Amino acid sequence: MLLQESRTARSLLSILFSELVRRVAVLQGIAQQETELHTQGSRMGFQHRRGTDTQTHGKPPSEVCAALCSVPAAKPKMPRRWPCVGQVKHHCLNGFQVDSYDVTVEEDLGEIQLIKIEKRKYWYQDDWYLKHVTVKTPLGDYLEFPCYRWITDEKEVVLRDGRAKLPRDDKTQILKQHRRKELENRQKMYRWKEWHPGFPLSIDAHCHSELPRDIQFDNEKGIDFILNYSKAMENLYINRFMHMFQSSWSDFADFEKIFVRISNTISEYVMQHWKEDFMFGYQFLNGCNPVLIRRCTEIPKKLPVTMDMVECSLERNLTLEEEVKQGNIFIVDYELLDGVDANKTDPCTIQYLAAPICLLYKNLENKIVPIAIQLGQKPGPENPIFLPSDATYDWLLAKIWVRSSDFHIHQTVTHLLRTHLVSEVFSIAMFRQLPAVHPLFKLLVPHMRFTIAINTKAREQLICECGLFDKANATGGGGHVQMVQKAMKDLTYSSLCFPEDIKAKGMDSKEDIPYYYYRDDGIRVWEAIKSFAEDVIQIYYESDEVVCEDVELQAFVKDIYMYGMRGMKSSGFPKVIKTREKLAEYLTVIIFTASAQHAAVNFGQYDWCSWIPNAPPTMRCPPPTEKGTVTIEQIVESLPDRGRSCWHLGAVWALSQFQDNELFLGMYPDEHFVEKPVKEAMAKFRKNLDEIVSAITERNKNKKLPYYYLSPNRIPNSVAV
Repeated sequence: MLLQESRTARSLLSILFSELVRRVAVLQGIAQQETELHTQGSRMGFQHRRGTDTQTHGKPPSEVCAALCSVPAAKPKMPRRWPCVGQVKHHCLNGFQVDSYDVTVEEDLGEIQLIKIEKRKYWYQDDWYLKHVTVKTPLGDYLEFPCYRWITDEKEVVLRDGRAKLPRDDKTQILKQHRRKELENRQKMYRWKEWHPGFPLSIDAHCHSELPRDIQFDNEKGIDFILNYSKAMENLYINRFMHMFQSSWSDFADFEKIFVRISNTISEYVMQHWKEDFMFGYQFLNGCNPVLIRRCTEIPKKLPVTMDMVECSLERNLTLEEEVKQGNIFIVDYELLDGVDANKTDPCTIQYLAAPICLLYKNLENKIVPIAIQLGQKPGPENPIFLPSDATYDWLLAKIWVRSSDFHIHQTVTHLLRTHLVSEVFSIAMFRQLPAVHPLFKLLVPHMRFTIAINTKAREQLICECGLFDKANATGGGGHVQMVQKAMKDLTYSSLCFPEDIKAKGMDSKEDIPYYYYRDDGIRVWEAIKSFAEDVIQIYYESDEVVCEDVELQAFVKDIYMYGMRGMKSSGFPKVIKTREKLAEYLTVIIFTASAQHAAVNFGQYDWCSWIPNAPPTMRCPPPTEKGTVTIEQIVESLPDRGRSCWHLGAVWALSQFQDNELFLGMYPDEHFVEKPVKEAMAKFRKNLDEIVSAITERNKNKKLPYYYLSPNRIPNSVAV
């Protein structure tokens, strides 16, 4: 039967469907004898939804033809056309449109291997999104043919049944040819293109409308950044300030004027405690950029901190060197910002950047607190080391500069490069090298949903030249491009392997660092994803030799290495995968990056960055070069003006919102897999995720600062915002 998810009034759809003309044709048979399935008097069904952009009231839809390619039980005959038998049965179940088509043929068709769907243009455009085709045979068997693609004018869509197959599993020439042709067509549609020199390659499309129809957003207006900004301004009641550039706030309390509609407990807590050292340190562990902190094994020469400077901050009666050896000293270095050009797009406002180094200490309460901050990379008289023992405003401004630098690294490197751009590489390579019948395509495609579309829209409106990013950020106007180019050298395969990355930074010990929830929850989710990937691999790959022989898998891996990592050996990305163990890790990297890692660094932006002094997107005065001169007026003048503050607030609000009908980790409504063992693996995966949700919920009870960004029920399947 045919289920149609209506996007228009049901009454109008009834008119459209009553005028629908269906024709069913038979393609050429195949000589090779295989399993016989009787299809005389069979019933075919299509589950689909209509496009909405071009629907016209009362006009008949274009003609849709279906054709079957089968392995006949007898000698193959010339193709013959089936007449349409009977009227379309049209009714509604649970909000879905249901249609059934009864088709009778004279001879036994044998096993149906392919279904071709073709929509011929009638007299206006009317795209259909076909979910799947179900064929019921006279014996009562059901054959599922997943589609999950748009059916557009004059373009054939050829479907195989839902059983996943590796290249070695296809024995007939027609299936091999279909597999090869599908990839050839995809590689013409999904082309690599260099957006900026040194970047991972992206999709060859200038705007969202140029993308293949199958990967476009259902509703383009829903992800229009300009419209979302306007909506944010209205929801936050800050549109009255958004054009007040060069107009400074009067004091910290004045910033609360753009918090009039706030209803966020974490944001409120940040607003109340942002000046405190424990809050400053806590954000390196569980804020929206919890990836930079590492254990300090040696005080760098470029940060000449002495025992005399920090003695009053140390609580164990140990020297600084002894504290380092015991693992109580941590460091965050913003060296990547050194030499990056600040935004010059607004001639009326000079904007500034810094490249600070921050030394932190684990005190006797196991809290991470700052003990020394240097705002530049080169030590000297004009680059003093600021300390907690300094004047209150000296120390506060130094911390604000670190928070501003952290915001820039977060937006451009942690968020843009290491989740969005990397996931786009995975997505393009998947479409180019894995056909729809491949088990790894079926596994990965839910985690690539809308990723290419959101990145294309971002390049079109957000991070393009003179885009929305330039309005409020000191790294706009080209600085963000320089940052990505510099950060590519640190984008390694091991850095995307979550447990390896945590261990490499010396942050893996729960006993030494007990309140690192990003680490704890991330490890749990990583292990759940890896277990799921291993289960799927065991079903389709009998041995390591089968992995090596999978030419489509190896082409997929090679595409990522050559075009995503630009063929850099230093990236550590594999060129080939030879074992099931390595394949499981590789797939876990892809799924974790697109889902959990993006969730961890994206959806907390409003929580941690909405209070402007805690995450300034720009600074309007240069970093202080001496101590004892900072005033409250100087700090306020350094912070973003009213206009930039509002643009920033609108941005972090919009980016932190889940999309309508969001699909969270483990939710797979599109049934690409039909085999029972895989469905059992999915059920096990969901059970593991539910246990993680329960554990996180229990831990967060009564916490003033709950950490929930890596709770699976808040992790979208893919990068889609």
